[in-house]
This record gives sequence, C-alpha cells and structure tokens, in this order.
Amino acid sequence: MDAQDKKMATDIAYEIIKEVSRAIRPYIGTPEAGEKVKIGADGTPTSLIDVVSEEIVVHTLKEAPVYSYIVSEEIGELRLGKGTKRAVSLTQELRRDDLSEDEKPRFIFLVDPIDGTSNAIKEIPAFAISIAVASVPDGRVATLNDVELAFISNLANGNFFEAEKGKGCWLNNKEVRPSDVVNFSNLTLGGFTKSGTSQASKLVDNARRMRVMGSVVLELSYVASGKYDAFIDLRGSRIIDIAAAKLILEEAGGIITDKYGEKLNNILSIYEKTIVVAANTKILHKQMIDILNDNQTDVIGKIGIVGRIDQDRSILFSAEIVDYLLTNGIEVQIEKRLAKKIIELKENPKLEEIIRKTKQTYPQMANHLENIDFNIDYEKISRNTFDFDCDMAVILGGDGTLLRAQAKMKPEIPIFGINMGTVGFLTDTEIQDTFIALDEILRGDYYKEKRSRLVVSHENHYYSAINEVVIMTNKPAKMLHFQIKVDGEIIDEVRADGLIVSTPSGSTAYAMSAGGPIMDPKVGGFIIIPICPYKLGARPFVVSDNSEITVKLLKKGKSAVFVMDGQRNEEADYEEEIKFKKSDKDVYFIRTSTKYFYKKVKDKLSEGGLSDSNRCKNE
Repeated sequence: MDAQDKKMATDIAYEIIKEVSRAIRPYIGTPEAGEKVKIGADGTPTSLIDVVSEEIVVHTLKEAPVYSYIVSEEIGELRLGKGTKRAVSLTQELRRDDLSEDEKPRFIFLVDPIDGTSNAIKEIPAFAISIAVASVPDGRVATLNDVELAFISNLANGNFFEAEKGKGCWLNNKEVRPSDVVNFSNLTLGGFTKSGTSQASKLVDNARRMRVMGSVVLELSYVASGKYDAFIDLRGSRIIDIAAAKLILEEAGGIITDKYGEKLNNILSIYEKTIVVAANTKILHKQMIDILNDNQTDVIGKIGIVGRIDQDRSILFSAEIVDYLLTNGIEVQIEKRLAKKIIELKENPKLEEIIRKTKQTYPQMANHLENIDFNIDYEKISRNTFDFDCDMAVILGGDGTLLRAQAKMKPEIPIFGINMGTVGFLTDTEIQDTFIALDEILRGDYYKEKRSRLVVSHENHYYSAINEVVIMTNKPAKMLHFQIKVDGEIIDEVRADGLIVSTPSGSTAYAMSAGGPIMDPKVGGFIIIPICPYKLGARPFVVSDNSEITVKLLKKGKSAVFVMDGQRNEEADYEEEIKFKKSDKDVYFIRTSTKYFYKKVKDKLSEGGLSDSNRCKNE
C-alpha cells in the first residue's frame, strides 16, 4: 500500500467513524437500541444500533471511488465500491486471477461497527468502532500480517487511537507507549476469562486489580497506552474485533499472541477466532503465558540421565552430557546400568577406534565426541531409576526408551527426550541440537507440557500407561469378543483381533496405525479402537477423559493379554473386566518450543517416521 492508497483509506475510515458517531447518537441509552432485529453473519443476534452503524459503513464503502472488500460482524464479507455491492467469500475471491486491474479491490476493511453494544444500549461509556485496513495480497488469502492501518474511536468520549504499520501509534494525535509494570503485585489486568480455568484464576488472583469493561478493542488499546498492563480473552476473540487493536498495540511496543505465545497471523475471515494474551512487555507476557499453560519454570539444579545401553553412540553421548552438565555446575544422577556401560567403554582399549567409527557413522555427533572427559566417578553418581531425585530427567533413545524410563521414575519428574531411535515422537530434540536445547533449559527458557496418562485396573491390581493399552489374544490368528462400556453404559460389543485404549499421546503410535484419529495432546479425551474388527460398523470412539472405560471378555475359554505402552504384559480371562481411568498424576515433558506437536506430526509422520539421517541408514 503506497502513500496515496494509505491517504485514501484513512480518509474513508475517518468518514465512516464520523458518520457512525452521528448516526447512533439518538439511540444510545434507549430501549429501542437493543431491539434484536436479525441474526448476524457471525451467528449472533444483531441489535438495532448495530444495524444502524453497519449500514453507514456499507453505504460509505459502496459509494467510495474504489473497490474494497469488507469483513464485518453483521453482514459478513462483501465487495463494495463505485456504487456496487456484492456478497463474496473473501478467501475464494482473493484467489481469483480473472480480474482486470480496474476491477481489483484496493483495500480490505475489517470493521466492528460497535464493540461493546451492551454498553451503548445501557449508556455505559465504553463502546467503540474499530476499523483495520489491509492491503489486498496477490493470489493468496489475506492474514493479520497484511493489516497496515488501524483506527479505534471510543464513541462515548471521542478518544481516538490510530496506527500505521512500521510508523507508530497515537492517541488523540499524541504518540503512546505501554506501561513498564512487570510485577504481578502492581498489575492491572483486563479481559475475559473462562469458567473452570484454574490457570486463569491464578493469573487473576495474582493481579493487583482486574477490569472487565466489555469492549475488547478498547481494552487492548488501553494496554497500548499504558492504562492497562495486560489483557486476556480466553473465550476467543473474533479476528474482526482484534485486527485494528493488534496493530495499535504492536506499534506502541506491546506484545499480543495466542495462549501459547505464538504470534497471531490468522486468516482474515468472519469465522476466524483466537484466544488473546496481550501485555506491555515481553517479561510480563512470558509470565502470563507460563501461568496460563501451567508452565512456570523451576531452576534446574539436579538432572538424572537415562540412555540406551545397546548402542555405543548412546553411551558415548551420555558421557558427553554428564561432562557438560557437571561443567555447568549441575548435580548429576545417572542410571546404574548406563553408568556401568560408560565405565566399561572408557576402560576398553579400543575406545579411540570406537569413537572414530561412531563419528564417521553419525557425523551429526562428530563435534560432540572430540574431547569427552571420562575422568568422572560414574559409580558414585549412579542411581536406580526409581531412586532419582532430580528436577529433570534426560532420556537418550527413542519413544520406547522414554516410556520404559518414565514408568520407573517418580511421576512428578519432568522428562527431556533426546532422539536416538527411529521416530522419537515423544522426544524433544535431535542429537545435533542437544546442547543448544540444554543451554536454553538451564537458562530457564523452556516450558512444561502436561500430558494425561491412563490408570488400568484388573483384579485389584493397578498399572499405568502414557501411550496406550493394547488388549489382544495370546494365540495368533484368533479373535476376541469384547464388551465395551463407558460410564457403565454399553457402547459396543465387537469381535476383533484386539482393542486399543489410547491417550492423546498414543494417538500418533499404534492407535494411528490401527485407524484411529490423531489427537492434540491438549484434548481431554481417550480413544477406543478395535483392531481388525469383524463388522463394518465398528469404528473408533473418542470419549471424555473424565469417563471410566470398562472392557470385558465375552467368549468362554479365551484369555487375553493386555500390554501397557508395549512394556508390561498381564493376562485377563473370560468375563474379567479391565477398567481404564485418567490418572490423577500427569506426566510432564520439557519442551523448548511451543510448536512441538504439529511440527512433530509433519516431520515425523511423513515418511514412516524416518528422519533424513535415519532414512539413509535404513535404506
């Protein structure tokens, strides 16, 4: 958008704001203003005062000398200009390649004609018009990054915010900046929480004061101008509501992201919504993100190490990590079997040759094996895994190694996985990135990802699983007959080779191979999947993780084996029940990126789970 276009868009926005302010004045504080006259394009009831204001917006853009697109709360998505008006789907319209230069719209206007309608109806002085103007991209959908101009006017008192991308933000023609508050004891927090969200309650309880004004656009602007220190909307804000306020806040120097700290770059659409977390500074914003995700980091002072003992490379790399951690002043505990293997390896007369071959076979490790210090009393720092008393456990191996190690440790110890297996879906990092990740963790730049686990009960015995429990026959090529109950209600009786009850973590493992859905680990549910069922109607179930699942074997004379995470096997006989519930003790993983899950899905599941390096070795 060049200077001439910006001037034209600004003039149109000014005209809209002036005319809307004039048109709604007689309705403010009147019962007539709140009369519900229709359902808006976003599916919510529309009041008369909304219709009055939006008609002004549409008329102004329709009569403008250029074509524009508009995305607005009540009328949805239109193409307006030069006396014309036509409904469109913006995402489809932007992909058209058959428009001449004269026919192409110049701008995308995202308009909330009145944010805070209830306030306007009741004459509470906190309601505003919000206008964002985006450039029209060529051949792709438009996103929040395309917004270049923003205008927000408090229609109750005339306060006027505006911003230009890359140029700054102004309130009533004076440049503004956010506050510098970073302590919760001084925090003024605005916004909307969500019932049952304990993390949000903790955030609110720690703030000095909480404000709920009922206008997202104004409250975000108040963070930009220092009146608020932070703002959250855990219900989910519509993109049309926040498009202008986002630019205003960012141009003032504030931070606005989703719940997980990721930048907002949503598609410009009437249907798009996002959770919003906004703050004056990066310091305060990170504290809020950590609280909302239960990710408050602790100082890492003691680390336990578990690794594969069937590979020289894993044993060598474990020794290098021990050396690195001790050098950085970290107290180290190492699994007894691993400690024994390191001692055997350092006493091996062929140690130098083993290191040389390892470096040749695994070049991504070469730099890390140059100067390992073996002059460490490994026996003194060795422990049984179940005796680990540490702030974090480093697991070197694949998912199997990680699951075996976690099953033996105290559940409250968070896990950091280094992939030395084939897939490593649950691990956090690859070999070559290990020490970069460890540096970040020791600086406190990490977060804890909470995942649910299953408690399995059978004949007064209890077991646990992170990924899944598989029930199958102990005789090959024989089927089992299952009765499946959820909270006491029979949901299916099915003959099948087996049955999987999976957590979201296990949805990318055996459950996926058996035809189950991939579940985001943040979803509170379990998956029940028949393995090769003998009826067409048998399909996976996704059930609440607040439910109790009961599986009973129905065929007389047949027993079954149920296997927890591929590690532990137990037997069940005819008419015995196996029950599954969510454990009250979650498992925690140390993560160095908030983009963990979907990135793993893309990277690990595209070619059978093989990374480039592993693929080369397996071909």
